[in-house]
Amino acid sequence: MIQRKQTEPYLARYLHSKGAKLGLPIGGNFELTARCNFDCPMCYVHLKQEDIEAQGRELTAQQWIDIARQARDAGMVFALLTGGEPFVRKDFFEIYHAMKELGLLISINSNGSMLFGPILEKLLEDPPFRINISLYGGSNETYCGMCGQPAFDRVVENIAALKKAGIDVRLNVSITPYNREDLEAICKKAEELGVHVKLASYMYPSIRVNGGKYGYGDRLDPEAAAAANVQWDQMRFTPEEFARRACAMHEYALVEESECAADLDEGVGCRAGSTAFWMTWDGRMLPCGMMPYPTAYPLEVGFRDAWEQIREETRKLRMPAKCGSCPKRGACAVCAAVCVTETGKFDGVPEYMCAMTDAVIRETWNAYKERSNED
Repeated sequence: MIQRKQTEPYLARYLHSKGAKLGLPIGGNFELTARCNFDCPMCYVHLKQEDIEAQGRELTAQQWIDIARQARDAGMVFALLTGGEPFVRKDFFEIYHAMKELGLLISINSNGSMLFGPILEKLLEDPPFRINISLYGGSNETYCGMCGQPAFDRVVENIAALKKAGIDVRLNVSITPYNREDLEAICKKAEELGVHVKLASYMYPSIRVNGGKYGYGDRLDPEAAAAANVQWDQMRFTPEEFARRACAMHEYALVEESECAADLDEGVGCRAGSTAFWMTWDGRMLPCGMMPYPTAYPLEVGFRDAWEQIREETRKLRMPAKCGSCPKRGACAVCAAVCVTETGKFDGVPEYMCAMTDAVIRETWNAYKERSNED
């Protein structure tokens, strides 16, 4: 059984709830760099050095610290340092220590390959709130095919060292055509390490780096993505829990379109642009790192004005009315970022997600029936 536990402190949920009422930026995501020592095909931010130089300039350590200070003064409590691979920045710990001195709770996203030697020692001396590590396969061979490096053994060793030191480690797993066959091995290794896993089989089209090709991505087709999702559910749920999930899914399949309510006007339902923001490596503020817009520029207008602009523009966004009234809405992971990256419009219907949801509902029920027949 895959390890499962509450992944977000109750305090965080409480603060975000209060922040939504008061208009406060409780959580900030800081994309320190677009550089990475891996070259994963589905990445939404990674650029080669020549592309970075052509498109802009990474913010300096002092610029990141100044933005974090302004965000803290505006209400930010949680900060996520991400990339790219944040540890490729030689001044990473200058930024990290300064943000911690501001009193912020710091989490870090990393591919885990550089967390040894002096970097590990510095983390052990001054641990973060959490480290989220992306585990991209179950072998060195898969890592070579997907990331360009045989880094599996090194990453696993680094995770074990962090765990031994008492640092909270969580794993992010992205399932793609390059590692689909490793799902069971990945989850087995996570179980051995005793770490919580968050799996995603839906990959956003990486419009920020693919030239704005909406709906295009190096990813599984909807049916294959759904099959991976259902396999994951079978591994993480008990038979009783999976049975309840299957029955709930089957209810969605039984609802007729005619039973739906009228089209609903639905805005952004997550924390993006409500209590959370995303700062890109070149200094733009977005509601979410997957969205191409709305955009604000805190280096030009200051953090508070940029945040108010993002809040106001996010409130105006509307998702497809068809999604709001869809009988399968409760089984679907559609969001504003999915709509815009799939279609180029926030109110565009994401057909990929529709097909994936249909397949998840169908395959969950089929898996339950097959398991019941075996019993």
